[in-house]
Amino acid sequence: MPPAASPLPYTDTKPHGHADFYFAVNATFRFILARFGYEKLKRYWTDIGSGYYKPVSDNWKLGGLAAVAEYWRAFFVPEPGAEVEIMQADDAVTVEVRTCPLIKHLRDHGREIVPCLCQHCYYVNDAIAGPAGMTVRVKGGNGCCTQRFVLSSRDEPPQQPGEIKEATA
Repeated sequence: MPPAASPLPYTDTKPHGHADFYFAVNATFRFILARFGYEKLKRYWTDIGSGYYKPVSDNWKLGGLAAVAEYWRAFFVPEPGAEVEIMQADDAVTVEVRTCPLIKHLRDHGREIVPCLCQHCYYVNDAIAGPAGMTVRVKGGNGCCTQRFVLSSRDEPPQQPGEIKEATA
């Protein structure tokens, strides 16, 4: 079975995303963290990656690293304020986020940012990557980061939480 026609799990016909959704994302993370704690928030992120993003994971499993690069290129096109470069090599896909649209929008509007916000990129993306035989490592954060997707067979060292910076306003 060939990879899906679109690398995105939804039809996105708008030329630009609606950045106010970022307020809801930040507020949702804040609510879960305050009400249920950090471990439940990590579980929420992992559930999003393994549930909602299952079509992406399935596509990555079929299409390999090329499908990963294609997905991220399509994902960031409508994201307002994003400055991102996607680099594909034989053994990895690197997503170099120079300006995170989520962090930028929250800052531009004076919102208090959940400090662990950037960690969601690791937990969601690793949950997508795992069933596809891949893993992700994230470095940086707080508005710019590097996310590196590699095959699990490379036996990458575990993600170190300290490599993901806390987000600040």
